[in-house]
Amino acid sequence: MQRILIALTALLTLLAGCTDEVHEAAQKVAEKTMPTQEAAPPAPVKPEPGTKLVATAQARGYDPAQVSRGGQLYQAHCAECHGDQAQGAVNWHQRGPDGKFPPPPLNGSGHAWHHPEPILKRTIRAGTGQIGGNMPAFDGKLRDEDIDAIIAWFVSLWPDRAYNAWKKGRH
Repeated sequence: MQRILIALTALLTLLAGCTDEVHEAAQKVAEKTMPTQEAAPPAPVKPEPGTKLVATAQARGYDPAQVSRGGQLYQAHCAECHGDQAQGAVNWHQRGPDGKFPPPPLNGSGHAWHHPEPILKRTIRAGTGQIGGNMPAFDGKLRDEDIDAIIAWFVSLWPDRAYNAWKKGRH
């Protein structure tokens, strides 16, 4: 039951594009239904030696330590909206009640791989508020090397087909 309530809370937050009002409402629901238990934060996705993520990262020219750091930074700054495994909101391609699109997946199943690397970096730095989205700006909160590490982490999740298409137009 607790997992269902946690999943429902996360789904409500994601579907609303991570607005503060909905997040607070979802938090209140969780507090009322689970007053003595706190949900554990999602575990950071770290590449362990010998794992597919490490092999993929290395094959794509990323340092496994950078990818591990990127996973930790992603969990701290991005997972609340984009999901702990970069899966995005369930209906990310449909506008929400606010007229904005919910957070898309960053795991290769969405459209992030359509954007060259400089656009991904700019989106993380500037957010999407100026273009009608809900994503906050991380300029001043994340350094360039932090942004590079986050991108290295989620790019390492992508299937080869998405990565190869992205690589052709990433610069």
